[in-house]
Amino acid sequence: MGIFDQITDVLGGGESQQSVVMQLAMNLLQQQGGVQGLLAQFQQNGMGDLISSWVGTGTNQALSAAQLQNALGSSRISELAQGSQLSESQLLSGLSDALPQLVDKLTPDGQASTGDDLLKQGLGALSKLF
Repeated sequence: MGIFDQITDVLGGGESQQSVVMQLAMNLLQQQGGVQGLLAQFQQNGMGDLISSWVGTGTNQALSAAQLQNALGSSRISELAQGSQLSESQLLSGLSDALPQLVDKLTPDGQASTGDDLLKQGLGALSKLF
């Protein structure tokens, strides 16, 4: 089973709220410049250890809705919610569950790659599933 099959199995498919959140999480990763960009965003907001746990091979630390809003900013959360069928609360709740899992699955060797074309291609292919 490939990495994208694993992500699909873990996070589900179809037109559920979960798949909308997964699509938003993948779009967010692409817009941030992949895992490296998201890692930098979290580090700038004092949450480097948190996101590093998702990249590493150990246990993933939980992400709260408040931490996510702090990392991305209220205006970014509002923008994402407006482009979806979800309220800000639903979005924050869903993304705080999905992002750790997605980053973990995209970094199976415990390292975030820089400028990896495979990651961009994979996210593009995965986004077509949802």
